[in-house]
Amino acid sequence: MRGPGALDGVTAFLGLRWENPESVRLEIRPELINAGGLLSGVVTYALVDYCMGSTLWAQTSEEERIATISISINYIQTATEGEIVCRTVLDRRNRTTAVLRSDVHHEDGRLLVTAIGSYTIFPARRPGSDPARTRAGGR
Repeated sequence: MRGPGALDGVTAFLGLRWENPESVRLEIRPELINAGGLLSGVVTYALVDYCMGSTLWAQTSEEERIATISISINYIQTATEGEIVCRTVLDRRNRTTAVLRSDVHHEDGRLLVTAIGSYTIFPARRPGSDPARTRAGGR
């Protein structure tokens, strides 16, 4: 079940809330805490990936699609309660790739995470096209 603003089941479960394409918020809940009693790194990684993706998506045309190539993430601190926010900046974009950077802050101002990511930009598949047939010589 998707809540308001959820893009898919993952964003619905995490409770991601978009302020705009470059800024995504998340309220820390008990389900997001790992066995060590801290906010799971998977949660902040997903927050960064979705925020980077939405930042870039806002800069694409209807004929373009995107996918994550890599994200390098630095976990500086963690949190166990409250709200966190990810803010992303598009540093560079050309026809086929983009580089973005993100920071995640706790509502109390502490810097929790820094990240840099690269994404590929590729043509959208046309309706009715079959990539397997194209690779097989169009038969």
